[in-house]
Amino acid sequence: MDGNSELGGFLRSRRARLSPQEAGAPLSGGVRRVPGLRREEVAHLAGVSTDYYTRLEQGRHPHVSESVLSAVARALRLDGVERDHLFELARPRTDAGGSGAGSGGVQRVRPEVHRMLEVFNGVTPALVVNHRKDVLAANRLARALIADFEALPYRERNLARHVLLEPDARELYADWEGVAEEVVANLRLSSGRHPEDRLLNELVGEFMAKVPEFAGWWDRHRVGQCSYGPQRFRHPVVGALTLQHETLALPADEGQTVCVYTAEPGSESERTLGLLASWSMTDGTPDTAPDRGGSGGRRAALERVLKDGPE
Repeated sequence: MDGNSELGGFLRSRRARLSPQEAGAPLSGGVRRVPGLRREEVAHLAGVSTDYYTRLEQGRHPHVSESVLSAVARALRLDGVERDHLFELARPRTDAGGSGAGSGGVQRVRPEVHRMLEVFNGVTPALVVNHRKDVLAANRLARALIADFEALPYRERNLARHVLLEPDARELYADWEGVAEEVVANLRLSSGRHPEDRLLNELVGEFMAKVPEFAGWWDRHRVGQCSYGPQRFRHPVVGALTLQHETLALPADEGQTVCVYTAEPGSESERTLGLLASWSMTDGTPDTAPDRGGSGGRRAALERVLKDGPE
């Protein structure tokens, strides 16, 4: 991706969302032809010349000091994630994609992390993803809740691909559009950190071609980490449940994070998650559990669980 155009697009999107009143900028005279702040207003708030800021937004200022970037971030009211993204986009690139996490190489999950996922089995859906949202490992309950990633071709084992391209995902996630926008914001953040990642760029290109809503979301330049929050599911077998999603970084494994889904103790969702856990184990191997259409054997297994109760 062109870093200059990415930086310019991000800055324009951030100033477009702020009114002069919100930013505390003195009102400029004349008719306002653009939404949000004008370039000269951002320049005034940041303490730089309009020409300097214009060249920065146009990608014609390759060496920007941290103090200027910090001033621009304050002027545009950027949050912590957005500020880091601004610095990533403005930083001169000295390599062609970085080390393992951003270069498209094969990533492995340590045996200790695999054992942790298995400990969660029967209680908490958990999976490991990288910065592209490739699913590197998933326990049985996560595969029963979301998708049987291990049964898919290697290239298709990707959480973003599942959310945006899998038709049944629009039914699985009660707030599909909200989840999809969070995924896109996370990919936006990753693209700033790994602009030369060929696989990530190919993934974005595929979404552009196949997902009607994607281009509009991408052009908003929203960035986010998908770090935590509630997610509402409409599972085709056990029904509705609300789970808290948490993302935990693995400091020893560059770019890898563990995503876990927990239910509120004593809630109906906790009971439903217990049914899902029992169903996934009663139905035999975990690889056969999350069939979206459902089969007679699987529904019979669920009926036994409903009758006898979770183990």
